[in-house]
Amino acid sequence: MGTVEHDFRIEGMHCAACARRVEQELSRIGGVEQARVNLATEKAYVRYDPDKAAPRALYEAVERAGYRAAAAREHDTFKVVNLTCASCVNRVEQALSRVPGVGEARVNLASGRAFVTYDPAAADAAALRRAVIEAGYGVEEEARGPEEEADAQAWLFNAARLRMIVAWIFTLPVIIWMIPEMFFHFAPFGHGSMNLGMVVLAAPVLFWPGRETLLGAERALRHGTANMDVLISMGTVAAFLTGPFSFVFPIANYAGIAAMIMAFHLTGRYLEAKAKGKASEAIRRLLQLEARTANLIVGGDERQVPIEEVQAGDLMMVRPGEKIPTDGTVEQGESSVDESMATGESLPVPKGPGDPVIGATVNQEGVLQVRATRVGKDTFLAQVIRLVEEAQGTRVPIQEFADRVTGWFVPAVLGVAVLTLALWLLLPGPMRAVVEAAAPYLPWVDPALNRLSLAVVAVVAVLVIACPCALGLATPTALMVGSGLGAANGVLIRHGAAIQALLEARTIIFDKTGTLTKGEPAVTDIRAAGEWSEKDLLRLAAGLEQNSEHPLARAVVSRARQDEGLVIPAAGSFNAVPGKGVRAVIDGRAVLLGNRKLMVESGIEPALDEAIEQLEGQGKTVMQVAVDGRPAGIIAVADVLKEDAPAALAELRRRGYETVMLTGDNPVTAAAIARAVGIDRVLAEVLPGDKAAEVKRLQEEGRRVIMVGDGINDAPALAQADVGIALGTGTDIAIESSDITLVRGDLAAVITALNVSRGTFRKIKENLFWAFFYNLVAIPVAVLGLLHPVIAEAAMASSSISVVTNATRLRRARVQPDLSPPGAHVS
Repeated sequence: MGTVEHDFRIEGMHCAACARRVEQELSRIGGVEQARVNLATEKAYVRYDPDKAAPRALYEAVERAGYRAAAAREHDTFKVVNLTCASCVNRVEQALSRVPGVGEARVNLASGRAFVTYDPAAADAAALRRAVIEAGYGVEEEARGPEEEADAQAWLFNAARLRMIVAWIFTLPVIIWMIPEMFFHFAPFGHGSMNLGMVVLAAPVLFWPGRETLLGAERALRHGTANMDVLISMGTVAAFLTGPFSFVFPIANYAGIAAMIMAFHLTGRYLEAKAKGKASEAIRRLLQLEARTANLIVGGDERQVPIEEVQAGDLMMVRPGEKIPTDGTVEQGESSVDESMATGESLPVPKGPGDPVIGATVNQEGVLQVRATRVGKDTFLAQVIRLVEEAQGTRVPIQEFADRVTGWFVPAVLGVAVLTLALWLLLPGPMRAVVEAAAPYLPWVDPALNRLSLAVVAVVAVLVIACPCALGLATPTALMVGSGLGAANGVLIRHGAAIQALLEARTIIFDKTGTLTKGEPAVTDIRAAGEWSEKDLLRLAAGLEQNSEHPLARAVVSRARQDEGLVIPAAGSFNAVPGKGVRAVIDGRAVLLGNRKLMVESGIEPALDEAIEQLEGQGKTVMQVAVDGRPAGIIAVADVLKEDAPAALAELRRRGYETVMLTGDNPVTAAAIARAVGIDRVLAEVLPGDKAAEVKRLQEEGRRVIMVGDGINDAPALAQADVGIALGTGTDIAIESSDITLVRGDLAAVITALNVSRGTFRKIKENLFWAFFYNLVAIPVAVLGLLHPVIAEAAMASSSISVVTNATRLRRARVQPDLSPPGAHVS
């Protein structure tokens, strides 16, 4: 093929030594003829042999050198037609990876989709599709809505069913005709008529409903590869040819067996399509959730429009029972909204003016006017669908061995078939002895057949028993179901690798603010002194703070507004004392609110010292109030722990996880919060910019680390961790910064993510075990001639169906944790 040139940007180089280091690392790759790095333009220019190296290897070499390849940033997804087994997947991935500029190519056998990441400066969508076509497969663009997608799936399903039915129409007479000879050694209408009838009935099965399989084999062989279609076609054609040959040579007629093999194969394909349809229901259900129309308010009038016509900024009317058309903010009205499709939470969520709402969720009670904020591909639902599709195209590390096996599986089986033929023809004595020993126990074994007939039986059985399909479907189907299950329960998985890493890690780091806590300071304690009541104290403090935007001030005012009988008074002669507090006149009395320094400077005698010390020891901020020069009481404010935090942390400890809290608070405050929530280890006084370094330090201690943060402020730390989990709230999800995003903001969602991962990974391991076990046991039995070809094909079809069916059982898994929070806890 010759050499190709590829250039890409490199980030992080600072000097000539950097450039030289990258050149050296690139030059070490096999197949690279020349590597040049230009420091001024920050670009690498590489000439290489695409048969020996790929762009992905170049990018990985740059990363090994300690820098980052700023290439492969475009993403493309399309459907690949005519995929039949894991060998097909392997071939398409190799073809795509050879395209200059492609950084990563993944193909999902279960969904038939290709996911490609490439450098737009070196490749384009046309080149990707051309590579797939040249590899012998077809390409289908996916610009369909849910109805069109469902129609396409239904057409494929019906076509598979029709092929199966036609095959059995011709195969059932073959079986009925063979039964008398098998059990009573009697051939109706004579052996000659029976031999001819087998050929006549088998031919339509192979060349009509079986035509797609034969054409698939022809395409594969024409492009120099082999797949499942090749194995089935070789097995059935070899068996069929014994029919005509039996009239000339002394060989048993297995033409009828060929029809039965193809019929079982097509039945397996039909049942597999049915099971895969169930596995891929997650995305179809998400697509069907979308609203079809919206009621827009324009100039005071209301009109219904298709959802495609809604623009950001449009005002929408949503009545009880209707779906909210797209993401937006409530402008007017109050109601409760069923957000279970997004969060998995069954309880409706109250909504009022200013609250965000998610498109496709259902308005329950009141009438809402909603201002559209995101439409089309930018909506929460569109992001979720894209994320689920991407996750279904990723790999799990445990799958790597299976991928390596499928690369040589079919050629290896063809080699075993040749070896089987040689053994039976060259060593007939020992091979026949095995058959004779098994004959009393296996009724389908016939030692009376001649050597060539026994060899044909064994070779055909080897060809049709081998099943790369089960290997290829083991992981993708479990990922399809698992990612869909996660999405339905508010757990959005970006990478399949995160599923395995989540279970291998034993240390979970929680950022404090916004993760363990609500991220909103709230009044936790009010202690009055002297003649004052707690209500009087709150009233005066709210009067002082009502015009301030400080978070602590907002907490005081918010608490006061929750008391229905409390009227916040006006404050006069207001004066802020920077870093200490505020003073003003309320109801003709001089009121101070602030810290200890303000009280000392104002000559106020200390009061409630013991209570202040106790509250500060709990990590709370204490504000003192004085009226007319005398202490009136104290108000404590703190960032409140999420209600389910203690229960969630207790459950994690029960499962054997070490919990760590990352916070900028001082050690005393941090320790108090850790005690309240039940944290094992505290990393205090950590600056925002140092969070990633702390995560790395834990990793250097030999730990595999999960980081849980808000996904925005904690992005570097999430990226550094082995698994980054971002907590979101409604539409506020930071998908790009994490491996897993939790739609709900509560910590129970972390347990849900662990449950989804555990269930998915268990199915992957089960599927891989049975796929490998089946092939390791079945192929040797077939070589020895102990497996009837029809039984072999039925077993092969069953193995694929069982793998897919086992994965779909995951849909019934209960992943929401049963946590019983012990009430409100404060930090």
